Amino acid sequence: MKRHIQTQITKDLGIEHPIIQGGMMWVSQPELVAAISNAGGLGILTALTFETPEGLATAIKQTRELTSKPFGVNLTLLPTLAPKNYDGFVDVIVSEGIGIVETAGRNPVQFIEKLKGADIKVIHKCTSVRFAKKAESIGCDYVSIDGCECAGHPGEEDITSLILIPRAVDELSIPVIASGGFADGRGLIAALALGAGAINMGTRFVATVESPVHQNVKDWLVRAGEGDTTYVMRSLRNTERVLKNSIAEKVVALEAKGAGIEELAPLVSGKNGLKVLSTGDIEAGLCTAGLCVGLVNDIPTVAELIERIVSDAREILDTRFSD
Repeated sequence: MKRHIQTQITKDLGIEHPIIQGGMMWVSQPELVAAISNAGGLGILTALTFETPEGLATAIKQTRELTSKPFGVNLTLLPTLAPKNYDGFVDVIVSEGIGIVETAGRNPVQFIEKLKGADIKVIHKCTSVRFAKKAESIGCDYVSIDGCECAGHPGEEDITSLILIPRAVDELSIPVIASGGFADGRGLIAALALGAGAINMGTRFVATVESPVHQNVKDWLVRAGEGDTTYVMRSLRNTERVLKNSIAEKVVALEAKGAGIEELAPLVSGKNGLKVLSTGDIEAGLCTAGLCVGLVNDIPTVAELIERIVSDAREILDTRFSD
C-alpha cells in the first residue's frame, strides 16, 4: 500500500492532503473552493471578490452547501482607490465560524487579536524572510512563503522558492507553506524536502473544470510555457507577474519610458483583468499566472488533479526514496 502523506499542517487544518489553494481574486469562488476541499485539499474563498461583507457571507453559505470539509477565507490587505470594509469582512469571518484565514499584502496585526480570539488559524502570505519573521512575531500560526515564481505579486527581491522556503524554515518556529512554482507531485515532494508542510497552488487550479473562468483562459494556460510570463508595475514597486499579451507588452514599454500610475492605470485596471477571465478576451487586460504555467498541460477536474499530484508524489517516495 502506498504511504499517506501527512504533515503537521494537514493534522492542524484537518485536511487529507498537504495541498492548499491560494486566494485568487474572482477565481476563488464557492464551486472551486468546495471542489478542492472535497478532494482533500484546503479551498480558500477570496473575500474581496465579493465586494461587500454581505456578499462574502453569502459565498460562505454557498460553499457550506457544497462541502462539509474545512475551507478558509483569504483577506488581502492592499491599498486601493476605493476603501474596503475590512472590519466588516473580519466580522463576517468570525460570525460565520470560519476556522482558517489567509492574509496577504499589508501587515494584518490590526485583525490578529480578533481572529485569534475566535480560535481562527491565521496563515500570512509573505515574499521575504523578514516579512515572515514579522508575521510570526505578531501571532500568525503559519507563513505561506511566496517565491518569485508565483503569479500575482512576488515582491521586489526576486528570490526563488528553492532558496526562500528553506531560509524561512531555518528562521521560523511556526510551520511554513511553500508557494510559488508548484503544480505537480514532483513539486510537492520538493517542497516537503525543503522543510515545508504543504504547498500552495493558484495557477494550476485555474486550469481545472471547476474553475469559474472562461474556457479561452484555461486553454491559454495550457498553451503557455514557462517563458510566457512577464513582470509589470516593477517601476511602481508593485510588481505583478502576468501572462504575456499585447496589454502586458504595452505596459512594459511604457514603464521603460518612465510612465507613471496615471498613464498605466487604464491598462492595469483590475476591471480589465476581470473582463479577461469572464469573457475570454485574452487581449482585454492583464491575467496573472506563475512560472508553473509551463507545467500546465491539461484541464482536469479538481479531484483528478489532486489525486494525480498525491499519487505521483507517493510514487516518487516509494520508487526513489525507499529501501
